[in-house]
Parts: sequence; C-alpha cells; structure tokens
Amino acid sequence: MSDWKWVDQHIEVKPPKRPKKLTATRFAAVLGLNPWASPFETWCAVTRVWEKPYEDTIYTTAGKAIEPKQIAYMRESYLMDNLRTPTDIYGPDYFNKTYGDFFPSDKVLGGMWDSLLMDEKGKPSTVLEFKTTKRAEDWADDIPEYYALQAALYAFLLGVDDVIMVASFLDTKDYEHPDLFIPSVQNTITRSFKVSQRYPRFGDLVKRALAWWEQTVKTGISPDFDEKRDAEILKALRSSTVSPDEDVAALVAEAETLKRQLDDNSKTIKATQDRLTAITDKLKEIAKGQFKDGDTEVLIPGSRYVWKMTRSMSQKLDEKKLKEDGLYQKYLKAPEPSYRMTVSEKKEA
Repeated sequence: MSDWKWVDQHIEVKPPKRPKKLTATRFAAVLGLNPWASPFETWCAVTRVWEKPYEDTIYTTAGKAIEPKQIAYMRESYLMDNLRTPTDIYGPDYFNKTYGDFFPSDKVLGGMWDSLLMDEKGKPSTVLEFKTTKRAEDWADDIPEYYALQAALYAFLLGVDDVIMVASFLDTKDYEHPDLFIPSVQNTITRSFKVSQRYPRFGDLVKRALAWWEQTVKTGISPDFDEKRDAEILKALRSSTVSPDEDVAALVAEAETLKRQLDDNSKTIKATQDRLTAITDKLKEIAKGQFKDGDTEVLIPGSRYVWKMTRSMSQKLDEKKLKEDGLYQKYLKAPEPSYRMTVSEKKEA
C-alpha cells in the first residue's frame, strides 16, 4: 500500500518528520514564479514523496566549469578584492560541512549562495549570483524573475540589501568545451538591484511561502496538481501505487476522478476528432492530385505539423484468371498506386 492517497486534484501523506527546506529555487516555485517547476512538484520534493533523480547535463556541467572563471573575472575586472566564495568561508569541503545549507538556524528557508562581498568588518554586504545561459534574450530587458527572487531570498536571510547578478551567454561551442570559455564584456553582463527597491514588500513574499509551508508541508496535503504540467510526476506516482495490494477504495476514488475528467471532455474531444478526420480525408484527396510521375511522397506543411502522403506501387495477381488458365505471368496486373498519410510535428530549423 502506498504512503499517499489520491483525493480529487491533490494527494495526501503523513506530514514528514524531516522535510527538505525551501531553497531559493523552490521559493520562487511555491510563489508560482518559476516556469521550470510547479508548486506541486516542489511539494513532492520537499515532502520526499518524489523527486527526479539529479543528472548532470551539458548546462549544469558548463555552469560548474565556468562559475570559477566568472568569479575571477569579477575580482579582476571590477576590483572585488572583498569577494568571498563558499570555499573561502567554509573550506574546500563546504557542501558536506554545511549539508548544502548555509542557513541552519532557519527551519524552513535555506540554500547556498554563490558568492558574497564583505564589508570592512567582515560582514556580508552584497550577494552575487552567477548564471550561464544560451538564452540572452531572457536578460535583454531585465533579470528573469525566478533568478532575481533566488538572490533576493539569500540577501533577505543574510540581512543585506544589495544583489549583483552575473550572467554569461554561451553558444554551442561553449557547452562543448566550457573549459575554453573566457568571460569578457562581450559575453558577460552584470545586473544589480536593491531588494528594498525591487521588492519593497519582500517580507510579504516570505510570509506567502511560509503560509504555503504551513498549509501543505505541515499538513501533508499537496497543492492541486496539473495533469499536463505535472504529467511526469503523476505518471511516476501512479505507476508506483497501482499494485495488487493497493487500497481498492483509493484506486476507485482516483479512477472516478480520472473518469469524470474524461467524461467532461469526451463530447468536445469526439467533435474535435470527427472534424480532424474529415479535414484529413480532404487533405488526402488534395495530396493524391499533386503526385507526379516518379513521386513517392507529397508534403502539406502547416505551422507546427506536416501532413505527408506516401505512394507505393504494388503488383497483384488476378487469382480467378490464374486458376482458369493455369498461367501466372500473362495475367499479372500492372502496378497500382497505394497511398498512406501521416502527420508529424515540424522540426525546428
């Protein structure tokens, strides 16, 4: 029997004794401001119900390789002799020493900042966050909100007001060989802000996150999930809960929820399918008329999909005549065209 149960559009678990903390990326997600993670996904990770196994990608590998270069660039180009990294403060094995959290006194909020500027008394004065991306357009007008919120949370927890975001823009060759990347004014920008100015009511955002924690993590009741956005998580949870030993009542309850969703949409879906079938049949007739001698396929492109009609030639035997005359070659019929249409999503150039 699973450790959670399905209730309408959410799941319920026994409140975890040791939930994971709201790090800066999760902070933006629970506020609904992280396009890459939903509140439901974040809740699953925090409560340890489900979390996608971490795997390095070309993007994370590049980020790890280039961040030390960005730090050196800021120290040298911006004369930041007072810049300090986690290694400077906690030592070379800082992750294991801190358990991945630089704010142990806070029971809910935490995480790891990238670097700090220190004042004359050795106290933090500014938070620096380093990013690498191939999407320079996301930074054209402003800092992406979910990144700004990450740095702002660290500044809030440290009791400082100043933030500097450092973003390096990479192309394909940089991801293939991040060790060769050299930060410069051509590929690296800085964006600074004061938390008090960008988020004059940042404390209210923190209160919202803490309220979310009380309402979902402390109770074990998840936020509502979205069938599309949370599809990967739902598939993993559902596949792991349906078993011969599963609680029948829980399965029936979930089945009723899914069936109700399908029933509510069935009429619309059928009407849509019927219309699509009619249009596809019409496209088949149009495509047939476009074949020329020697053609094996005709394409009808749209903005997202491509309708492809293929033609093949086949030879058939007239079995009746073959049986009458006992001849094979004489009654071999001429090749006849056969058609098949497929639809596929267009590939970006």
